[in-house]
Amino acid sequence: MAEEMRTSTRDLRALHDRVTAWLAGRTGGPVEVSELSRPSANGMSSETLFFTASWAGERPVRCVARLAPAAEAVPVFPRYDLEAQFEVMRLARERAGVPAPRALWFEPDPGALGTPFFVMEREDGDVPPDVMPYTFEGWLLDAPPGRRRTLQDASVGLLAALHDTPFTGEELSPLSRRGPALPDDGPQPHGSPGSSYGGRGGLRAHVDAQRAYYAWAHGDHPIPLLERAFGWLEAHWPDDPGPDVLTWGDARIGNVMYRDFRPVAVLDWEMAAVGPRELDLAWMVFLHRFFQDLTEAMGLPGLPDFMRRDDVCRTYQDLTGHPPANMDFHLTYAALRHGVIMARVWRRRIHFGEQAMPDDPDDLVLHRATLERMIAD
Repeated sequence: MAEEMRTSTRDLRALHDRVTAWLAGRTGGPVEVSELSRPSANGMSSETLFFTASWAGERPVRCVARLAPAAEAVPVFPRYDLEAQFEVMRLARERAGVPAPRALWFEPDPGALGTPFFVMEREDGDVPPDVMPYTFEGWLLDAPPGRRRTLQDASVGLLAALHDTPFTGEELSPLSRRGPALPDDGPQPHGSPGSSYGGRGGLRAHVDAQRAYYAWAHGDHPIPLLERAFGWLEAHWPDDPGPDVLTWGDARIGNVMYRDFRPVAVLDWEMAAVGPRELDLAWMVFLHRFFQDLTEAMGLPGLPDFMRRDDVCRTYQDLTGHPPANMDFHLTYAALRHGVIMARVWRRRIHFGEQAMPDDPDDLVLHRATLERMIAD
């Protein structure tokens, strides 16, 4: 877990000159751009660049650019709709009051940096790291229990604010083009998340899109455990999935920046979709469980009293009046979704020679034992 995973094949020095030229065109004059850097503790899908830019008449602006990864970097997802991410971040900030970073520019032309990208303003704060996981060491693990509970409740509050905000079909149209992570040439879902807003079809479209993603990511090397889990979903489909809302998609504390244990920036909106509220709730609960299981497997205590299902659901109901439903289904679905993604990340490590291909393809699922128990029970 301590090794840094390779997530980019692009040269920062060459990118610096191209960023400078592009920004000069945007601002209409000469600009100064600091040395570019990348984050090290979080983020394994889109490519992220940090820099500070200044130009005449304006204060220096600390920026973050998000780019789709190059094809040779073995992308986690088959397509990266950066325009949709940009618009959802703007909606979350302006309409729902969620502290998504201020969206600055979206550039659809790949000519500037070799791919479309967007730029947002950079915030300061603490992020619970993925590497090493925050359950192993660091500021959150060392915090008093009351402060961790403050962070937990405030994080659940982000979901409550987003889910309780009504959006129009026009506002959500960037998400209606296709489901999350759907291949351009892959099997199409029965519906699209945006088109089902206000109805009951978001979950069906979401799961169909995940099946298409699995086929793209692992069709040449099937993973039997994940295929069994898809079968489990169909056998346990909720009678009433519940109304659809705008979901963050990658709703976990590792995508939030905190100051004084309260959120100041909500990051990584590339998995945003329309569907039941429980998609986000279960993801938030399960992602902590994933790190907690890894920690206990290493003989460390971790944070067993943090992000517990009952606590998260109770807080969410207190904030919204909505009692979370079908949580067994959604937690299993979260484990399946995470298994598809992390197996793809592991295959990228194999591609770059950082990891050997396991003899048993089910071992590509890092939480194999957990998912096996979930579908057995």
